[in-house]
Amino acid sequence: MNVTVMTAAPVQPTQANAANRYEVRRADLPLSCPLPSMALWNSHPRVYLPIEAENGESVCPYCGAHFVLVD
Repeated sequence: MNVTVMTAAPVQPTQANAANRYEVRRADLPLSCPLPSMALWNSHPRVYLPIEAENGESVCPYCGAHFVLVD
């Protein structure tokens, strides 16, 4: 009996700290830098950033990435 196993292709994480400005949505909260979809091996430690209490924007103290809440 032949059995075929289907597996999903691995998702490659995006490069951390590659852009200066990131747009995020409420579904992405809580906000952290680097984002969960980013590779951590070449980045700074993950930090959580306040964005709702501010003016809908936040800046990472490590890399200076600017996050904007768009919805």
